[in-house]
Amino acid sequence: MPSSVIQKFHYEAEQSILNITFVSGITYAYKAVPAEVATMLKAAGSKGRYFNHFIKGKFKYRRLRNAKKGNVL
Repeated sequence: MPSSVIQKFHYEAEQSILNITFVSGITYAYKAVPAEVATMLKAAGSKGRYFNHFIKGKFKYRRLRNAKKGNVL
């Protein structure tokens, strides 16, 4: 089921960065995200709910200018 909040995401394992593009079109890079968090996001039934509970407010982030390729939901 498509997420009503997250459009796509991509995990950069070497740098532990999780890029998330929201349906608004804005992409954020979350830093120092463990691989397990990205794996669980992919498996989550509700991507938005998982994001709110396990990512939002837990990791430093920055807004990106251009969206990167990722998993389209």
